[in-house]
Formats: sequence, C-alpha cells, structure tokens
Amino acid sequence: MLELAWGLVLVVNLLAFVVYGFDKWRSKGQGRRVPERTLLWFVFLCGWIGAWVGMSLFRHKTQKQPFRRWAILWTVVNPIWALLWWTVGR
Repeated sequence: MLELAWGLVLVVNLLAFVVYGFDKWRSKGQGRRVPERTLLWFVFLCGWIGAWVGMSLFRHKTQKQPFRRWAILWTVVNPIWALLWWTVGR
C-alpha cells in the first residue's frame, strides 16, 4: 500500500511538471491555456515539488502574485493534510 501511495505521488509530481511546461508553451499563443485552478490543484494534490520545479525551470507563473500566494499556501498546507490522511487512514 505504501508503494502505491508513493507511486501516485511520483505520478502527480511528473504530471504537474509536464502540465506547467505545457501551459507555458500554450502561453506563447499556441491555443487554449490550462486554467490556473487546475495548476493549483496539482500543487494541492501532492504535486507541489513538480509544480515548483516547473515554475522555476519554465519561468512560468513566477510574477503573478495572486497565483504565487495560492501556490505557497497550498504548498504549506499540503504536508499537513497528507500527514493527517496518512495517520487517520492507518
């Protein structure tokens, strides 16, 4: 069960990284963008490492303050809800 949980966390982080890169590519006029709400959900759903690496590497959403504040909030809250889920779920 623990291996499955870590596998899911890895997949969510990889997806977050790819989605941030995809949205940066789309921001250059290539079509519909990924909604900010979706990007923030990846941060909340244990994908904060992939999201922050994607933001830094692609220089995406680094200057937009409302988005950045929400990303910081979900990054701080994330370990708390994950820890609660892990302890209560056992």
